Amino acid sequence: MGIRLVGIGLGLGLLIASGSGAAPTAPKAPTAPKAIELSPVASVSDRQSAEDADSTASVPELCPMAPTDPPGVQQQLTTWIRQLSLSSQAQMSFWQSTLAAYLQPAVWPELHARSRLAKVPVMMYHDVLPEQEIFFDRTQAQLEADFRMIRDNGLTPISLDQLVAHLRTGVPLPPKPIVLTFDDGYASHYDYVYPLLKRYRYPGAFSVFTDKLDGKIIGRSTLTWEQLQEMADHPLITVVSHSVTHPSDLRTLSDTDLRYELEASQRRLNNKLEMPIRYFTYPEGNHDERVVAAAEAADYVAGFVMNNVSGDYAGSSADLLAIERFGMDRLAEVAEAAWGGPPLPGTAPALTFDAPIQRMELEIDDVPLTLIAGGRPQTIHAKSRYSVAEIVADTEVVAAVDGAFFSLEYLDSNTMIGPVMSQNTGKFVPSDPGDVNKLEGRPLVLIGPQTVQFVAFEPAKHNTLAGIQQVMPEVTDVFVGAAWLVREQEAQTAATFKNLFAFDALRHRAFWGINQWGQPVVGVSHARIDSVSLSRMLAQLGFQAAVMLDSGASTSLVYKGASLMGFESRPVPHVVALTPPDACQTAQ
Repeated sequence: MGIRLVGIGLGLGLLIASGSGAAPTAPKAPTAPKAIELSPVASVSDRQSAEDADSTASVPELCPMAPTDPPGVQQQLTTWIRQLSLSSQAQMSFWQSTLAAYLQPAVWPELHARSRLAKVPVMMYHDVLPEQEIFFDRTQAQLEADFRMIRDNGLTPISLDQLVAHLRTGVPLPPKPIVLTFDDGYASHYDYVYPLLKRYRYPGAFSVFTDKLDGKIIGRSTLTWEQLQEMADHPLITVVSHSVTHPSDLRTLSDTDLRYELEASQRRLNNKLEMPIRYFTYPEGNHDERVVAAAEAADYVAGFVMNNVSGDYAGSSADLLAIERFGMDRLAEVAEAAWGGPPLPGTAPALTFDAPIQRMELEIDDVPLTLIAGGRPQTIHAKSRYSVAEIVADTEVVAAVDGAFFSLEYLDSNTMIGPVMSQNTGKFVPSDPGDVNKLEGRPLVLIGPQTVQFVAFEPAKHNTLAGIQQVMPEVTDVFVGAAWLVREQEAQTAATFKNLFAFDALRHRAFWGINQWGQPVVGVSHARIDSVSLSRMLAQLGFQAAVMLDSGASTSLVYKGASLMGFESRPVPHVVALTPPDACQTAQ
């Protein structure tokens, strides 16, 4: 496997996967799928024609953090670099981890275990028309609305090469990745889809069957070879083989006919476009072990299946030769859950309060988790005990989880266990003297306008505002968490929970912390779990730090005003909340 290091302005190098696979080369057989192809970073904008550049003028002005830059590999680099600490130690750790990931891919065609944690939707479209004629058509207005929704919700379209590199190595993608694919080579793909992709600067993949391009099969409309060549030469576009004749079910063909459909289409595209064709889309998604073996024998690197009704995320695929896709009508549903996966071990991006707020539903070891990440963290200390939804009603809060432990002596008491200070009151309340020494070593959470700190609580130092301001002069929020779940990116052992009551019991759990992208996160488990197991899960998901909050009957998570729990939670006096960085950045 060849390795190429590319300079990126900081005086460092980065190992990357190729961007679109579309740069013209001399005709050659496809690269053997056992290696990962690597190529230099090239800005899409630098390679666009003047006509393409002019076409971007009609795109509305976006929010400052929206993906206005070309969302290919360059976008991925920008995202990674922005979120890294500026210290040389953090930078070197990041590059070393990335290099190590590329040097240790999963055995082809298996998926890397880390990529199976991600949720990358691969969307499938067909013809795009002014008016819908059959159920899998998309109207032009609908497709543009889809692109706007992708943009407005902070998703980043990526190329097939980026997807496959991620699936093989587990290298994380941008926080909300998505892949756009278009099947069957309709005229609308050149007339409408291709200009729209250029306008939004979104990568796209087009699956074509060669007899249609050669005029041997007459359909409702078709691309020409000249149009396909122009598209293939553009850095945003990947061309995918879709067979010769588009048989409805490859499984019914003889071995000879099956080889012909896979290999002859590949050769024809190789020769006409003068570039290797590395990917195959199974007509109507039909495949079995014999068909997949034929795709492997033809040296395809990856294959794509389809199901208009069900579908699944790429990380749930059987392997690289059967990558799952979603039908276009599932876009709104899957976009909210899109997630680029956990970080590489050893990377710790800098804290950010500028990310849009997004909700993620995950399941690890049969334990469902809801994580809500992004925005700006704050706490609310209520005057009495209420449901979390009642506490955040009529505020700017998008998401909130129940907060720190509180005294159960009186039903309406808001007395907390440990010192507390919240932005809504601006008042520091010290811990009761009878509790303070029991809290030694537990995580003291400090939130300021631009930072968050987790420090070990010291009763002699941290039970006064003056003592806490020595740690964080501009502190706005203070509370003591139940226990560390993740500390300096490490899961915690049973011994670290010390005197915490029932840490090993199976309970619903609430938590908050900082994720792999440096974003604040609130979350809960929807199944009963012990603290050590939850700790391992959150570390696996790449949390830099995570603190357990009041759990059990108090466990509560609210998103956009609605409880996400399947039971009525106990009223509480304290919550940890996320507010939007600004109105235009909050995911809808």
